[in-house]
Amino acid sequence: MTLTRFQKLTLGLSGATALGIGAAILLAPHAFYASYGIALGKDASLLSELRAPAAGLAAFGAVMLAGIVHRGLRPAAVTAALVVFLAFPAGRIVGMLADGLPSGSITAALLVELAIGGLCLAAFRPGRLLAAPTQGQVRAAFR
Repeated sequence: MTLTRFQKLTLGLSGATALGIGAAILLAPHAFYASYGIALGKDASLLSELRAPAAGLAAFGAVMLAGIVHRGLRPAAVTAALVVFLAFPAGRIVGMLADGLPSGSITAALLVELAIGGLCLAAFRPGRLLAAPTQGQVRAAFR
């Protein structure tokens, strides 16, 4: 699979965002959530429940970034970007419907997630992904 410049930039933005947020929550959950006005306290169970998906988010971000340079990881990177940046806003919207409007900073996070999700949809919509050339196509190009 060959990526266009736009697709590489989209994976870069998606990967850096997911890796950065995942790592921040994993390594400093109190500070991360304090930036949203949320006080976590010292409940080890709650902190564990926040750190576990944060590690997954960071790992998905790493896969997205690796997909830029490692051809074999590109299908996984594209899938990870689409899943993360469509599922997160979907979950926030469900939360808004079930629980009401969150703080302005969490609403801003939703808007960022929707923007990145929109970029992912534009970059990786069906027909945009380029298949790797076959051996016959490569040979023909050098004749």
